Amino acid sequence: MSDAPARPKPVALAVWLLVLGAFGLLAAFELSLEKVLTLQDPSHVPNCNVGVLIGCSTNLASWQGAAFGFPNPFIGLMAWPVVITIGVGLLAGATFSRWFWIGFNVGVAGAVVFVGWLIYQSIYVLDVLCPWCMLTWAVTIPVFWIVTLHNLRSGHIPASARVRRLADAWYGWIPVITVVCYAVVILLAQAQMNAIPRIMIDLQNLWR
Repeated sequence: MSDAPARPKPVALAVWLLVLGAFGLLAAFELSLEKVLTLQDPSHVPNCNVGVLIGCSTNLASWQGAAFGFPNPFIGLMAWPVVITIGVGLLAGATFSRWFWIGFNVGVAGAVVFVGWLIYQSIYVLDVLCPWCMLTWAVTIPVFWIVTLHNLRSGHIPASARVRRLADAWYGWIPVITVVCYAVVILLAQAQMNAIPRIMIDLQNLWR
């Protein structure tokens, strides 16, 4: 029987994956439901249609909303349960091999690249902001940073000692890094779409 101390559970990582994964799954479910309801009844108005700028219909009806030949939210229905399951496993004390963490990192890196493309399409092409899409963006960005910095600081991704120290230092700043990413998206939306005043108009019309 080994006397080596048990490795502490990465509780913070697990909780973040659980919470963010749950929000991501919620967004994917709502978008998938609205897509199905729209296919059943073309006159259906999604409950996320708030106004001219804020709504889901344009995104769901566009080719960008089915980039791989099927509705994008179906990807979320498959992917977010994986994130949640990993979080649960970590809380239960599970350990995963290096190849697993690298594969997970590849997955979240692909997700953040795809989200970046969707953000560009929404702001510069479709000229619309989908609430549930934005929730997906909002949770994908921190998941990418959390998993990537965890893998760098833990040595799952080969890196120099200096990079590992930097990743360890930045890990505690993930909320700030995430907010900076959000700010960049907001600035791009404001510069291209004049988003903030238009959002305010949509919200005022919603409450009338």
